[in-house]
Amino acid sequence: MASSSSIHARLALVALLSATTFYCIHKYRRLKRLKTLSLNPSSRRGKIFFISQTGTSKSLAQRLHKLLESNGIAFDLVDPASYEPEDLPKETLAIFVASTWDGGKPPKDGEFLVDWLSESAEDFRVGSLLLSCCRFGVFGVGSRAYGDEYNAVAKELSRRMVGLGGAEMVPVGEGDVDDGELDRAFNEWCDGVIRVLKGGSAQAREANEITQNGVVESEEEYIDTTDEEEEEDSNDIVDLEDIAGKAPSRKNGVVKVTKRGDGKKEMVTPVIRASLTKQGYKIIGSHSGVKICRWTKSQLRGRGGCYKHSFYGIESHRCMETTPSLACANKCVFCWRHHTNPVGKSWQWKMDDPKEIVKGALDLHTKMIKQMKGVPGVTPEKLQEGLTPRHCALSLVGEPIMYPEINALVDELHGKRISTFLVTNAQFPEKILMMKPITQLYVSVDAATKESLKAIDRPLFSDFWERFIDSLKALQEKQQRTVYRLTLVKGWNTEELEAYFNLFNIGKPDFIEIKGVTYCGSSATSKLTMENVPWHADVKAFSEALSLKSNGEYEVACEHAHSCCVLLGRTDKFKVDGKWFTWIDYEKFHDLVASGEPFTSRDYMAETPSWAVYGAEEGGFDPEQLRYKKERHHHPKPQAVVA
Repeated sequence: MASSSSIHARLALVALLSATTFYCIHKYRRLKRLKTLSLNPSSRRGKIFFISQTGTSKSLAQRLHKLLESNGIAFDLVDPASYEPEDLPKETLAIFVASTWDGGKPPKDGEFLVDWLSESAEDFRVGSLLLSCCRFGVFGVGSRAYGDEYNAVAKELSRRMVGLGGAEMVPVGEGDVDDGELDRAFNEWCDGVIRVLKGGSAQAREANEITQNGVVESEEEYIDTTDEEEEEDSNDIVDLEDIAGKAPSRKNGVVKVTKRGDGKKEMVTPVIRASLTKQGYKIIGSHSGVKICRWTKSQLRGRGGCYKHSFYGIESHRCMETTPSLACANKCVFCWRHHTNPVGKSWQWKMDDPKEIVKGALDLHTKMIKQMKGVPGVTPEKLQEGLTPRHCALSLVGEPIMYPEINALVDELHGKRISTFLVTNAQFPEKILMMKPITQLYVSVDAATKESLKAIDRPLFSDFWERFIDSLKALQEKQQRTVYRLTLVKGWNTEELEAYFNLFNIGKPDFIEIKGVTYCGSSATSKLTMENVPWHADVKAFSEALSLKSNGEYEVACEHAHSCCVLLGRTDKFKVDGKWFTWIDYEKFHDLVASGEPFTSRDYMAETPSWAVYGAEEGGFDPEQLRYKKERHHHPKPQAVVA
């Protein structure tokens, strides 16, 4: 009589042979099904799913759709938000272009589909053959700046599809929206997909799996798991966001990232340069930029200055808007650059000399001013003044304080008696502490709670809130003028009055600017609409409520109705004998800097003119300027013709 162990061994062998036979039969049937599909083009109509948040994945999916059509391969473009996942087992071809969003999760429109796949793969009742007749491919769109979460959704999709029996046509493609190589990576991946669809290499792989040496191979063996093969010099470097569909033509070859001999990348890649140049930016060297402001043009024509003219007395037509760092550590939802500038958490690029940056900025700025010659309203006197900038707004785009030589650049500007208005996004507190005196230092306070700041600013740093709070604390160490800059976005942060007030005591800024968000038109990278833009009355009401909360420490000082902006000022420092002193004595400031002696914000303040004071009839509009209002012609809608 056979021993118990021998019986168990035989039973195990029978079970193994049965399982192997079943698996081989399944593979044979799938191969037969795939061959049938190849002979019946009408049954091969596939689906391209785009899982997109800012529009990048959708743009890529649309590009692939056109490419497939041009090759005679029929596919439908599908928004997963309007797709029933229960229909997925019916699909024979499925392609996913998927973005990874906050926390390694899919964008909202793709949540249901991804969750359904995950739940089905984990449900023992479903089994591993649910998608056995479906061939698929996945391309991920993400950012290496988010570490382990890089393209997490694409990898999860691939794993779940395989787990449910799907046959992966090509390995998962991965694109980094920040390295300037997204288009190249996507194009190469698309070439692989088309080769499979036209050449039937997937069938060959299926045949090999069930015939090679009589052994059934695991599907996972040809899945790309070599994340470590990514470029070793990524080093936390990121260069570009949401640039898909905006790249220059690649007919003459692949656009390459420029590097120096020491291996450091140029921050401004050819793709970024092309996009920013198209938007009117003048690129300086490898990481700086300058652009003429519409308010500069306006005051050149005598049609009014910006809110800084009303609040602080700058001459808008003599103001140069520039930045020494096009890179930023945030991806704010209201970014009016549409996220075409680079992003990064530390400086990893080639660095240009501060003197060359200032020289380049002045040269390019004056060239743009000269182009205003002959424009109606521009007088020779104003034009000549405009050719000699007296102010520099270091707030064009990006995070200027990231530039390692920011102090030397500020010294260069002050040496030319050009005032400095620097804006930082409150993610580099150590940089704020090491800053030399500047005319006015801003910290963007885009939200008052950790949750809303994460949603609005979309910071790269995981410890963004701690950095934010430390940046506010750093303001208390500064002796020169400091400002909180609040951007109100209706429906996002306008209900956080109490939380905003609690931030006042942390930084104790001299001023608080409260401005309604600027709508920049529809964009694939922004979900804001005109409904998110507050009226000036809304901004005034919010400002007055904050002032009341402060019990007299801050009061509404100025307004600029055209910019939908209000200024709160500290009464103990800038309200003297009932009069506001929010303006700046710029010549006095430069003398103080040149002296090398310590000084404070009160040492270079000047009285605010009556027309700029809050509540004045002029609403912050300089009466010496000519108010210009566009004529709006409202054409009546055509009436329907009744036959």
